[in-house]
Amino acid sequence: MADSVLYEIENGLATLTINRPEAMNALDTATKVALRDAAVDAAENPAVRAVLLTGAGDRAFCVGQDLKEHVGNLAAARAGGGPALSTVREHYNPLVTAIATMRKPVVAAVNGVAAGAGAALAWACDFRFLAAHGGFNTSFAGVALSTDTGAAWTLPRLVGQAKAVELLMFPQTVKAEEALALGLTHRVLPGPELMDEAVAFARKLADGPTVAYGAIKAAVAFGAGHTLVETLAKEEELQTLAGESADHRIAVDAFLAKETPRFTGA
Repeated sequence: MADSVLYEIENGLATLTINRPEAMNALDTATKVALRDAAVDAAENPAVRAVLLTGAGDRAFCVGQDLKEHVGNLAAARAGGGPALSTVREHYNPLVTAIATMRKPVVAAVNGVAAGAGAALAWACDFRFLAAHGGFNTSFAGVALSTDTGAAWTLPRLVGQAKAVELLMFPQTVKAEEALALGLTHRVLPGPELMDEAVAFARKLADGPTVAYGAIKAAVAFGAGHTLVETLAKEEELQTLAGESADHRIAVDAFLAKETPRFTGA
């Protein structure tokens, strides 16, 4: 794992920290590889029951692609006749797929500005906590690019198609209170309180019924792109899965005994 990404697992909670504060947590190749691999591991690791994604420092969550490195990559691609943006296929696509589809809840603690791929990473998470001094900027059109990192899928689902097209074609920083009103974030918190609140929230998720959380996440994602009849069938499948979990039995027994359930994640 590169030093530019910190990956820690403690009591079921995996914390992924983009650790390039001097570059506003921009994504160079080493960072993208490390972040992708950490996200894939968190998705597959049975010891992980929830994930917290954040950036180091208090200026930026992640400003997306490292453009200084990108200039060199463009020149090399042109000289060699290769694709100019193979990073989308190699890094961004598997990274955002792991975050959005893992059967575990993912919380983004957006500790400053989130731009381009950095904003899209936050939108792919299930919950977003935003520092009051932070905000979101799509950035892509500002450097004459289209969307990546799932922004074309996540952003319209958060703000609607018309607003998404506006934000994508006319990049502007959406500050914290507007982001809250638009649905881009769940909570806005003073910067010094952000991590404590986000960690406590993620810890609560890590202590919860992991199978049920994963089923809910999968059901909602499926329902967004399928008919009612298809969604009902998927709900039956996922409800059966949750109903067969150990945590369901624990929850029922605790309810009958008027006790607080202690979930195992199984």
